[in-house]
Amino acid sequence: MGRMKDIAIDLISYEADELEIDEIMDLFATLIRSGMAWTLQGHYGRTAEAMIEQGLIGPEGDVLMELIPA
Repeated sequence: MGRMKDIAIDLISYEADELEIDEIMDLFATLIRSGMAWTLQGHYGRTAEAMIEQGLIGPEGDVLMELIPA
């Protein structure tokens, strides 16, 4: 249950635009690994798919490219 609570907090923070880019990458990697990206509202699946297509995150949820904030 602890990890689900952490994910819920991360989702709330993401929707409130309170996460840094590296935290967003980690969140989406977790959502992809767990399969949750495909069961949450459509935005999450579309964003996850875009990150995979752009080579930022692998299809298994591995972060492939670290982004450095400008």
